[in-house]
Amino acid sequence: MSNDASLAGYYRWHARIYDLTRWAFLFGRGRILRHAARHVVMPERILEVGCGTGKNLVELAELFPKAQILGLDLSKDMLDQARPKIHRHAPRVSLMQRAYDAPVAIGRKFDLIVFSYSLSMINPGYEKVLDICREDLSARGMVAVVDFHESRQAWFRRWMGVNHVRMEGQILESLRHRFTAAHCEVRHAYGDLWRYMFFIGR
Repeated sequence: MSNDASLAGYYRWHARIYDLTRWAFLFGRGRILRHAARHVVMPERILEVGCGTGKNLVELAELFPKAQILGLDLSKDMLDQARPKIHRHAPRVSLMQRAYDAPVAIGRKFDLIVFSYSLSMINPGYEKVLDICREDLSARGMVAVVDFHESRQAWFRRWMGVNHVRMEGQILESLRHRFTAAHCEVRHAYGDLWRYMFFIGR
């Protein structure tokens, strides 16, 4: 089974309970968007890769009231949860179901691309995704990422692997290799059970 098919199957079961359960460990989702608002001046076009149930799309629409916003996700079930949330912001906010395996921008590129707890689930392939992101960014565009970073607990890394998450510090390393950081930060969760990271760069 391909990674895309495996993830789609995973979210077929998790989509309906996603918003009820993820608040307990997907930390910093709102914070990365507010940080992005300080660094990106009046973006015209915004892309969120792995938009899931649309929580971030609504906040992006409120933070950037003049921007055109596209949410991309490979899971139909997650997008079905997103549609009612973004309805009042349509047509300025729209959805697209597909994997991020090729550039999305045709003509006008994106001034901000957001990844919120999506890169750590793209294994293999996250490096290709970041290369595609660079192609999709405008000349003044920035990337904003919040995601799992690492854990020193082998049992926890194994458990997260069962849930399609790889957390071995690979995301931040790849971001630093491809982008110049405007903001970079690592925080601890539940003592030091795991660490999560913020990155904004161009």
